[in-house]
Amino acid sequence: MAEPTEGRVAVYIDFDNIVISRYDQKHKRKRGQQDSLRDITAESLRADPALAARLAEARVDLGAVLDFASSFGSIIVSRAYADWSIEVNAAYRNQLMDRAVELVQLFPAVRPAKNGADIRLAVDVVEDLFRLPDITHVVIVAGDSDYIALAQRCKRLGRYVVGIGVAGSTSKFLASACDEFADYDALPGLTDDDDSDLDEAERDADADDATASHPEGTGTSESSQGSTATKRGRSTGRRATTATTATTTDVAPESRVKPAVAKAATDLLRRALRLGQAKEDVDWIASSAVKNQMLRMDPSFQESALGYKTFTDFVKSRHNIVELKEEGQLRLIRLRVSREAEK
Repeated sequence: MAEPTEGRVAVYIDFDNIVISRYDQKHKRKRGQQDSLRDITAESLRADPALAARLAEARVDLGAVLDFASSFGSIIVSRAYADWSIEVNAAYRNQLMDRAVELVQLFPAVRPAKNGADIRLAVDVVEDLFRLPDITHVVIVAGDSDYIALAQRCKRLGRYVVGIGVAGSTSKFLASACDEFADYDALPGLTDDDDSDLDEAERDADADDATASHPEGTGTSESSQGSTATKRGRSTGRRATTATTATTTDVAPESRVKPAVAKAATDLLRRALRLGQAKEDVDWIASSAVKNQMLRMDPSFQESALGYKTFTDFVKSRHNIVELKEEGQLRLIRLRVSREAEK
C-alpha cells in the first residue's frame, strides 16, 4: 500500500505535442509537412513500410514518462489530450489504458494545424487544483511555450511543477517556468546501455553460480573435504533433509507462475531500481522505497502472488540482476553491476 505521506501527483499529457515533437526529432520534416502525421491511415501504413518503420523508430515510451512521474508520489490524476481517431494516436491507446490514463477526446479544430489541447488542458489543471487541494505535484508533458502561464499559476498555487519535453522542440522559457524539467531522452529506462549491462551481469552471475557448483581443479584435499561434508550430511539425518527442503522452497515458488508474469515482475523491479538510482543519484536504495515505487508503477504487484512470503525473498530470487545488502534491520538493494563497468 502506498505511504499516506507521499506526494500526490497529477499528470497532463499534450499528446499531439509530444508525439509530433518526437517524430520531428528523429526525422526532420520540411516546412509545410507539420500535419502529415494526421493524414496517416492504417492503409497508408500497410502500403508504405518505410513510413511504418519511421513511426516505429519515433515511438514514444509513455511507460517511461509515467514511471518518472510516479517517482514524485502516487498518481491520482492522469490525462492525455488528443484526437484519438487519428491512426498515429490510436496506436497508443492500449499502452495508455494499461496505465489507467484517461483519454480526453479533442475533435478536429477549424484550423487543421491548430493544436487544441493547450486550452482544454490548462482549464482542467486549474479546475483540478481547486477541486483536489491534496495535489502536491503537477506534471506537464509538453514543450509548448503556451504552457508557461499555466506552470507559473500552478507554482503560485503552491504546487511543485515538473515539465517533460523532447529536446529541440521545447521552449526554454517553459523549462525555466517549471520547478524541474526533464528531457524525454534522459528519462531512466530509455537507454539500451543499461539493459546490455544488466544482461552481462546476469551472465556473470550465472557463471559464478556454475563455478561455485562445479569448481575447477578439484584436488585431493577438496575431494576429502567433499567426502567429509557428505558424511556430516548423512550423520545429521533430519537436519540435512530440512536444509534441502528449505533450499527447494527458496528456488521453487514461481514454478506454478506463468513465465510472462515472472518476467513482468523482474522488469518492474529493474525499472524501479533504475529510476530510483537515477533520481536520487545513489547506488543502494532501501528495499521499502523500492517496493513503494513498484506499487506506484504497478499497484497489482504482490510478491505473495509469485509464491514469496516477503519482499526480501522476492528480491533474493532475482540475485542475477540485483544485489541485496542487509545492515541490521535495514535492507538495501542495487542493480548488479557488470564486471566491465567495475573496471
